[in-house]
Amino acid sequence: MTRYLLFISYDGTSYHGWQIQPNGNSVQAELQRALSLFLRKNIMVYGAGRTDAGVHARRMAVHFDWNDEPLQCQQTIYRLNRILPRDISAISMVEVPNDLHARFSAVARTYHYYIHTRKDPFLRHYSLQVNYPLDFPLMNEAAKLFLTQDDFAAFCKAGADNKTTLCRVSKAEWVDCGDGRWRFEITANRFLRNMVRAVVGTLMEVGRHKMSIEQMREVLRNGSRGDAGESMPAHALFLEDVTYDLPASPEAGKEK
Repeated sequence: MTRYLLFISYDGTSYHGWQIQPNGNSVQAELQRALSLFLRKNIMVYGAGRTDAGVHARRMAVHFDWNDEPLQCQQTIYRLNRILPRDISAISMVEVPNDLHARFSAVARTYHYYIHTRKDPFLRHYSLQVNYPLDFPLMNEAAKLFLTQDDFAAFCKAGADNKTTLCRVSKAEWVDCGDGRWRFEITANRFLRNMVRAVVGTLMEVGRHKMSIEQMREVLRNGSRGDAGESMPAHALFLEDVTYDLPASPEAGKEK
């Protein structure tokens, strides 16, 4: 058996999220269909996480197993992109050790959330238009609290099936992209369901001076979802990257 790690990007607008759904199309279903059609065998893929409906990915990681002759990675990418719909793209593929798992072996994930502060018809599908002033220096001051926090229960969707609400955030920062455009960058070892959108909504409460830094500390301390800000719309959220510590052997992680 050979295990492959495949990186893809997708526009999530038309999908009910990454994971296969009983009553809606998903990115996972489209990818499995394309791989199975190309390889002429039923292929199951396992993703690094589950993006919600309408959320996009610039670099999502998945793994799958193959029990036949080794695949040519570049040729596989080429053929996949001929089959996949236009809103899903295969980026790269590497052979990895058989114990590597796209979800459980990932060491970090990065999300970006985009907003713009003036009307722009060309940004509306992938960025949130904000019609009120925001105090970005104060929002960045509040975001630093996430770097010393372990429990993010306050930002977890009610009723989610998370076994733990513990996460290690290594980066949380608002970045000025110029011309009234901003993005929030956050990196962690794992994320809870709806966590990033809830974090952004809470930071925007701080930016509107509706929540103080001390109140933000209380939100983190109490762990109640009701105390945090609203969940922001999905269309402005991107899974930006998933990273792994691949073994430094000649074959592991080598694109063929």
